[in-house]
Amino acid sequence: MTRVVLLGSPPGPIGSPLPGGQRVPATDISLASQPGAPTVYGRLLEQLTALDPQPTTIARPGDAPAYRAHAGQVVESRDLAGDLRALADVAEGATENMLIMPADSMAHDELIYQLTKAKRAAIALIVLDPESAAEEPSPGEARPEIGGEVLEGLPMRTRVGLGRVISVGTAYHAVTRPNAALLGPLHLHLRHTALLAETARELADLAHLFGPEDDVTELLVLGLVRRGVSVGLYERAGEFYARVRDQREADEAQVAMAGYDEDRVRLDNAVKGADGFFTTFFVSTYSRFIARWAARRGMTPNQVTLISIALGLLSAGAFATGTRWGAVAGAVLIYFAFVFDCVDGQVARYARKFGVLGAWLDATFDRFKEYAVFVGLAAGATVSGRFGDGEGVWTLALVALALQSGRHLLDFSFGAANRRKPPAPLPTLELKVADDVKLREELERRSAVKRGGVGGLLKLWTDAGRFRSVHWARKMIVFPIGERFAAIAITAALFDPRVTFLTLLIWGGVAAIYTLTGRLLRSLA
Repeated sequence: MTRVVLLGSPPGPIGSPLPGGQRVPATDISLASQPGAPTVYGRLLEQLTALDPQPTTIARPGDAPAYRAHAGQVVESRDLAGDLRALADVAEGATENMLIMPADSMAHDELIYQLTKAKRAAIALIVLDPESAAEEPSPGEARPEIGGEVLEGLPMRTRVGLGRVISVGTAYHAVTRPNAALLGPLHLHLRHTALLAETARELADLAHLFGPEDDVTELLVLGLVRRGVSVGLYERAGEFYARVRDQREADEAQVAMAGYDEDRVRLDNAVKGADGFFTTFFVSTYSRFIARWAARRGMTPNQVTLISIALGLLSAGAFATGTRWGAVAGAVLIYFAFVFDCVDGQVARYARKFGVLGAWLDATFDRFKEYAVFVGLAAGATVSGRFGDGEGVWTLALVALALQSGRHLLDFSFGAANRRKPPAPLPTLELKVADDVKLREELERRSAVKRGGVGGLLKLWTDAGRFRSVHWARKMIVFPIGERFAAIAITAALFDPRVTFLTLLIWGGVAAIYTLTGRLLRSLA
């Protein structure tokens, strides 16, 4: 479960007022094109029911009766300081993660899901200024400013970079080269809720410094960043999100939302973004559609995993025949075993069905299929009689198995060690300081330190990943499972088991040296 807080008091306009006059509460804005013609607020509550059936809404006294007509608790607040203190009260009593959203939000279900399932302990929805430079400037390149630019009706007073929020501005706090606006939704892990409550109270005491255009979530992100919390970024990737201030904007938003294919976005999100070259271009281009077909027919990820296991065992059996047609059939079967290995995860993400058993089956039987195929190839070499008694091929198979097992052991142990390693603390800055110069100077100093020695070498290699050819070369050199299964299928079908094992050993050895070197360097940096 997730503790949901809805903000019923949106900020005032930063520039010209609304064309139609005053802002209309989300409870009074109807969505005629949606099933049942709900209000903006009513639709949002329906979307959030699975997260929190009794959300807390913070609203002005005049709007509170309309909000009370719906499910959940309503807390009245007369001003921005009251909003912050009410939110602090909720955060102090939270026993789950928190999702904070404006009550005037129109959003796809998929966007809400992606925000709440993100791995970052704190993440905010942003819109990036397309004209802003992506590179991080040094403090001397520009002076902090209280910008008057607007993105989607909200002040562009946020600086983002390096995958997180770097600095946030208000009517009082100046920011160096702002390049984004905070749209409103903010998701926090439970471990940050106590700090959020403390920060919100401190911000409430400074409320007299802020302007009517300053949003509650904008202030919260300001406080968290200045307390050293890494607030990650979420940009809309085909999902729809908008804040509507009156009926005209809601009507426009409904038309815009109708132009989005949310199911296609959900399907695209079911594919892991960090997949290897072979998986990306030769499997995921169509496996997602198999996943959707399977999910719509009620198949579970575990059932798909069993299909993958069966195909892997059939592949091993085909290789074990020692015939040319057996080798071709085994190559085709091992390819589709890998396809369904990808499909099971895509079904889980598309249908949102996750379980400990499924994760264990997937991780364990990937190795089982691979090693079964090793045995099948070696057995086939013996049966064929082309390699004498096959002892040499069996030796290659055992060495390949040992190499791959060693690589898996290193992967898991390094991952476990990384999880135990605390992240480097970010610089902090008092909320009363009116600009971000000291914050950015400290970030620049840290960056300069990292640019020297081992850290500098790693940074150069990381930056080189911006080039597409280098990016995919790095993906392939580590010899991930997709490339391994492709190498097995191609070499076994075109050549013989000895060539297959030599390919696995040479490529696997290069991958082991590359990954071990990288991990040693990261441990020393």
